[in-house]
Amino acid sequence: MLLQGKTAVISGAASRRGIGLATAKLFAAHGARVAILDLDLSAAHGAAASLGEGHLGLRCDVTDAEACNSSAAKVVESFGGIDILINNAGITEPVKTLGIDAKSWQRIIDVNLKGVLLLSQAVIPTMQRRGGGSIACMSSVSAQRGGGIFGGPHYSAAKAGVLGLAKAMAREFGPDGIRVNCVTPGLVETDITGDKLTPAMKADIIKGIPLGRLGAATDVANIYLFLASDLSAYVTGAVIDVNGGMLIH
Repeated sequence: MLLQGKTAVISGAASRRGIGLATAKLFAAHGARVAILDLDLSAAHGAAASLGEGHLGLRCDVTDAEACNSSAAKVVESFGGIDILINNAGITEPVKTLGIDAKSWQRIIDVNLKGVLLLSQAVIPTMQRRGGGSIACMSSVSAQRGGGIFGGPHYSAAKAGVLGLAKAMAREFGPDGIRVNCVTPGLVETDITGDKLTPAMKADIIKGIPLGRLGAATDVANIYLFLASDLSAYVTGAVIDVNGGMLIH
């Protein structure tokens, strides 16, 4: 029970096959009280209920500062504080550089990067009052290798921005006992990717993965658990690859 008595907030955690929900289930199994944030309120309620009693589902648009502040306040009201924040919410778009317009650029940047900032801003003050906490942010192998399979250059840019933002926050809030780290998954089979991959595409991708398989949501959830728990008490500003060796650097 690595998270007994802890309260965790996880954004973008209502999708049935998503990394967020897999993380929420793992955290709950390790004793955490979990608040699931999602754009879909009904799905958030359902996901929270699936964890058992004592968990919370809230609607939150991470691109809206007021919504982030309101959600954080509701979690504190319900559970007394926040110990863990998983900045998991994200979107992607498979376009190339010359196909990116101003609207799609802003949407990808807002959800994937601005959302990390706004939700962190909403949660950090309560962590400071509690004497510490752990924040983990979802980046991507796309940020490291310059593009992926489903994400365009604007997605790579946003996820690279997450790395810089998280490292800066780690340096700034380390004295407050707040650790900030990043996870960089490779290709993981989720609701976003799972139905878009043909058997031939999977086979071709796997040729470049030394561990010989695509990632599962639980592979990333396990790393989030490590970063949320005291097992990583002396880890901050780190970037942990979860890609089966797709990128070794």
